[in-house]
Amino acid sequence: MLTLFYLLVVEQVLQGLHNLWDGLRWLHMAQRRTGSHTGFYTPRVALICPIKGVEPGLEQNLAALTSFDYPDYEIFFAMASGEDPARKILEKLATSSKPRIHIVIAGRPEGCGEKVNNLRAAALQANEGYDVFVFADSDGRPGHRWLAQLVAPLADAKLGAVTTFRWFFRQGRGFWSALASAWNAPAATYLGEHHNNFCWGGGTAIRRERFEQASVYEFWNGSVSDDLSLTAALRRLGAPILFAPECLVPTVLDCDAAGLLEFTNRQIIIARVYESRLWTLGGFAHLLYCGAVLTGIGLYFANLFTGAPAIHILLLAMVPPVFSMARGILRLTAVMELLPGWKSKLFADGWIWTLLAAVVPFLALWNTGVALFTREIRWRGIRYLLLSPGQTRILNR
Repeated sequence: MLTLFYLLVVEQVLQGLHNLWDGLRWLHMAQRRTGSHTGFYTPRVALICPIKGVEPGLEQNLAALTSFDYPDYEIFFAMASGEDPARKILEKLATSSKPRIHIVIAGRPEGCGEKVNNLRAAALQANEGYDVFVFADSDGRPGHRWLAQLVAPLADAKLGAVTTFRWFFRQGRGFWSALASAWNAPAATYLGEHHNNFCWGGGTAIRRERFEQASVYEFWNGSVSDDLSLTAALRRLGAPILFAPECLVPTVLDCDAAGLLEFTNRQIIIARVYESRLWTLGGFAHLLYCGAVLTGIGLYFANLFTGAPAIHILLLAMVPPVFSMARGILRLTAVMELLPGWKSKLFADGWIWTLLAAVVPFLALWNTGVALFTREIRWRGIRYLLLSPGQTRILNR
C-alpha cells in the first residue's frame, strides 16, 4: 500500500506541475486579451436568450442584456409558455429598452430539452435580416462591452464560433453556493488557445450563415444540450471555436445542498452523454487525486496506531491539495483581470476559489460515479432521460 501511495504522489506532483504551468499560460492569455483592441466588426445581431420562471436577480440580468454598447442588435426572449411569470418582467422591460425586444412563445418541447426547443423557435423567428446569432443565458450579468467583444472576432470568416464561460458568485453567504462556485471554476480553464474548445450556451456568437451551414437545427433535434450539440455540429464541419476570456460572464447564484447536487450531477451526466472522452479523462484524474489524498490519510492513521513514523505521509498526502489551491490562486488572479468591476467581491470571497479548490475533486468524483449508474437529469423542474446525444425522453413536465 505504501508503494502505491508513493506512486500516486509522484503522479500528482507531475500532474500538479503541469497544471501550474497551464494555469500560468491561462493567466498570461487573460492579461493579453484584456489589453487587446475589440475590433471594428459590428454586424446586425439577433441576441437570443431562453427564459423560464423568475430567478433571483432576473430583472437586473435581463436589463444588462438591453444595455450593451453595440450599434445594431435586437433581443429574442424565448419561453415555453405565455403564462410564464417572467413574461411580465419582459413586457415591462420592452417599454424602456433601447434595442427592440421580441417575446417568442415556443410551446411545449417534444423529445428534446425545453431550452433547446426555446432556442429553436427563436432562431427560426430571427432567420432573416440578421448576420450573427448570439446566445445568452438569463442568469448572467455581462458588462456593457460584452456583445461587441464577443462578436468582433467573427470578422474572421473562417471561425466557426466565438464562445466564453461563466464565473459563479454566491448571492449570500451560503456554503453550498460557495462550493458550487468552486466546482464550476476549473471548467473555465478547459477553454483556451487550442483546438479542443467547446461552445457554452450562455455566451456564444456565430454567423447565421455558419449556423445554417453546420445544420445546427438537425443537431438540436432530440437534444437536451444546446451548446454541446452546437459544438458537435461545428466539429463535424471542421470549423474552429475561439475562446474569448475577456467576455467571461458574472453569474450570481444561490443554492442549497440539493440544488448543488442537482446542478453538478446534471453537468457530469450531460458530459458523459455528449463528451464521453472528456468525462472519462476527468473522472480518471479525480480518481487519482482522491486516491492519493485518502490513501495517505489512511496510512497516516494506520502508522499512528502502530507507532510507526507518520508525519511525512501526512505531508505527502497534502501535496495534491496544495497544488490545487496554487492553481486556484492563478485562476483567481486571471479572473480579477477579466472582471475588474467584480474585483472586491472576488477578493472578499477568494477562499472559495483557492481553499475549496482542494475539495472540488471529491465532489466531482462523486458526480462521475452517479453518471455511471444513471442518465437521468432534472433541469428547471423537468426530468429527462438522456438516451444519446440525439435522443431525449421527457419523463415529466
